[in-house]
Parts: sequence; C-alpha cells; structure tokens
Amino acid sequence: MRGGREPVHPLPPTRSAGEGGRKRRLTDLQARLLTASVLVPWVLWAIAEGGLWVLGTVVVITLLAQREFYGLIEDKGAHPIVGFGLAAGAALPVVAYLGNEYHSTVLMTVTLLVVMFLQLGRRQISEALASISGTFFGIFYVGWLLSHAVVLREFHRVILARYGELQASRIGIVDDTGAFLLTFTLAVVVWSDAGAYFAGRAYGQHKLAPRISPGKTVEGAIGGVVGGTLSGLVFKGIFDLWWPSLSQVFGWVAAVGFGVILSVVAIVGDLVESLLKRDAQVKDAGAVLPGMGGVLDRIDSPLLAIPVMYYTMLFYVFLRAG
Repeated sequence: MRGGREPVHPLPPTRSAGEGGRKRRLTDLQARLLTASVLVPWVLWAIAEGGLWVLGTVVVITLLAQREFYGLIEDKGAHPIVGFGLAAGAALPVVAYLGNEYHSTVLMTVTLLVVMFLQLGRRQISEALASISGTFFGIFYVGWLLSHAVVLREFHRVILARYGELQASRIGIVDDTGAFLLTFTLAVVVWSDAGAYFAGRAYGQHKLAPRISPGKTVEGAIGGVVGGTLSGLVFKGIFDLWWPSLSQVFGWVAAVGFGVILSVVAIVGDLVESLLKRDAQVKDAGAVLPGMGGVLDRIDSPLLAIPVMYYTMLFYVFLRAG
C-alpha cells in the first residue's frame, strides 16, 4: 500500500438495539414460562390436596413475600423488626388453619402490642413510628391477607362451624368446595392480569394511574375485567362438567358477579404494590422468581382478591341461609 498504511477492514455490523431488546425479551419470556411451568402445577396440586399442603405453601410464600416487603421499607431508610415480623406473619396462616379468622384477629392484636413493646427496647427512638408501622403493616399486608387462602380452602369447615351440616348441604357446600373457590379466585386474577396486559398493548390510550404505574391504561383495566370475568365463567363451566358437586355452591349469575368483583380488586391490588415499589424507587420487589421478579410481585393481586372472595362468599352464604 502507498505510504505504508495498513488496509482498513470494515467492522462487522453491530446489532441494533431493537434486535438486542427482542432477544432479551425472548429470554425473559422463556424464564417466565419456565417458572410458571413449575409454580402453577405445584399450586394447583397443593390446592387439590388441601390441608397441610396448602398451609405449608402459604407459610413459605408468606415468609418470602414479607421479607421482600421489609426490603422495600429498608430501602426507604427505616428498620423494621424483621425477625419478629416474619415469625408473626408465618404464624397467622397456622392459627387460621387450626382455628379461624377470629383467632387470627386476636393474634393480630397481640402482635401489635408485642411490636410496640419490642420497639421500647431498641436504641434508635427517632424512627420508632416508621419501625412500628412498617413492621405491623408487613404482618397485616402479607401474613394476615394471605392467611385467608387457608380458610377459603377450608370453607366447608368454616360453614359447618357457623351453620351446621344440614344448612351447608342445602346450600351446596361439600368437603372440597374450598378447592373450587380458591382456584376460581386465582383463575380470575391471573386472566384479569393477562387481559389487562393484552388489551392495554392493543388499545391502551388513556392512563389509569400515571403517577403510580404509567404503563397501565383504562382500556387495559376494562380488558382485565372482561378477561377475568370470562375466565371465571369458563372455569365454572369446566367444574360443572367434571366436578359439578364442587361448583354447585353458586350459579352462573353469581359467577359473573364474583368475576367482576375479583377482577376489579385484582387491578387495585396490582396498583397498591406498584405504589409501594414506586415509593421505594425499585422496579421489582425481589428477584427470586426468574423472569417474574419477586414473590410479592406475583401475589399482589391475590393478596386482596382472596380475602374479598372469602368474605363475599360468607355474605353470599348468609343470604342463602337466611
């Protein structure tokens, strides 16, 4: 070459940001599907088995999710009483299983008193209000709300204690009715979330709560309610076909009502957790579930939907028994 200069070889074309993003999203999707393929069969199997399997699953989920919640509080600079909070949160579903929601309420009262007592012995008093509030709210938000999954699965036992065998049988509540109610709730919540996602991507224009979650739209919320309600009807139809004794507890009109209520509550539950994460300035509550974030990210909607289903069913049974 003239002048002794080395020839210039063109560099290989660089991958565009869009291509890299597509590959990354595909990897995230694969991780999400792999995680779901493990979690969904386990949860369904535990619900079908009932008893200690549901209790054990709820306790494990409570511990993981509540620890992530305390992490959010710690990101804000507060110092909750983590050890006692986790112990109290895990004890709530155990007490609900051995007794009922009334005994869990008594435990909640005792827990608040103990949290205040423990705070008196800590050196830092400048953050006492944040420590007490954060510790107790974590117990309530995760432990207390999720403990309703145990009593909802044991709904037959709850109704027997309130109304007796004859009344329960007349209403159509049998031994495993709780399995139908709990899986119905989870099915509506999951498909409400899916409906909101796809409807939001296809038609979303009007922001639902821009300061809390800019990606959520009114159109997505409507799609979530429609998707959740339709999934509830499909789910009831499947049970009516294969296990009619379990789904006879309510009819099609009630299924529509429950579907709408649970779908709306699921959206609210998602927004509540988004509010907490935005305050803590984090994207995910944790990273224990590949492709899904943290445990708290996955149960934010069921945390509210399960107690609402439980107390709504109690009111429904009260009306029918009356």
